[in-house]
Parts: sequence; C-alpha cells; structure tokens
Amino acid sequence: MATAPHPPGAPPPVYAADQAFASGGGLPWSRISKRHTWHRATSAALTAVPIAALGAFLVSRNAGLPGAALWVAAVIVSVALAGIVAELACRSLGYAERADDLIVTRGVFVKRLIVVPYGRMQFVDVTAGLLERWMGIATVRMHTAAAATDATIPGLPAAEAALLRDRLAQKGEERSMGL
Repeated sequence: MATAPHPPGAPPPVYAADQAFASGGGLPWSRISKRHTWHRATSAALTAVPIAALGAFLVSRNAGLPGAALWVAAVIVSVALAGIVAELACRSLGYAERADDLIVTRGVFVKRLIVVPYGRMQFVDVTAGLLERWMGIATVRMHTAAAATDATIPGLPAAEAALLRDRLAQKGEERSMGL
C-alpha cells in the first residue's frame, strides 16, 4: 500500500513506536550544538585528505590520471555522505533531566533511548579533543557500575557541558545508592 508523500511545511508524521522514545512528563529534549556536525564533518575531511592523496598516488601508478581522479572523487563523495550522516545524527541526539534520572536519545537508523538513574552514576566525565576545544564544544559521559551503559552527550557547548556536569554530580551525590 502506497502512502502519500510528506507535504512541505507540515509537521512530520508520528509513528506509534515513537511513543517509546518520548521524554516523559512532557519535558522537551535539550539538543546539542550544531558545531558537533561541523566537528564530525571536519574530522572526516581531515581523515580523507591523506587517504585521497595516498590512494590517488597508488591508483595513478596502475590506472593513470583518470583512475586517480576517480579515487579522489570517491573520497569526496564519502566525505559528503559523512557530513549528511553527521547532520542527521546531530538532529537525532537529545537529552532530558528528569527528577530521578537522565535520559539520552540518539540514532538515525536505529533509535535508542538510555535512562541513567542519578543514584547509579559513579562519576561524570567531560572530554574535549583538540578540534572540539577549538570549536568550543565538549562531550559529557556518565559512568555507572554497568559497563554497557553508554550515556554520552557529545557536542555540548563547553559552558553548558560544565553546568550539566555539576548538576549531574550534585544529583548523583544526593541520590547515591552506596555504590
């Protein structure tokens, strides 16, 4: 059965499964900085430059200039696709601070919702690589006793990351479960 295309300007369709990914209590999702998209796209481009140069050199030895040009074009297309995926990932990532837990949602193709009770947090980690520091963003990561917990919020403005770290640490201490 064919469905009608989504008209421009209309609200996006709501799927029944999306109810499982609601923040609860009508809380809005806090979103990350758009600089995170630029960080991921820049990282992809910086990685692609040596790959394009080395690959073009090696391909040109066997296939000549047309082969090298095709190699560079393929790398450029790959970087463009990485930029598109980075934008979609940035749009899908959000977090909400509820009374007893922090919830993080992410995922473009496979949606994921992570709930971290404040009382289970052991420590909060803030990291920023060289490019992230230059762009003024940081990553906040919550660590729990469960090794499988991946409560990471990348791409927060540095000041917001520091405030979130402090709020989470305070809430974690208040609700400590004696871990």
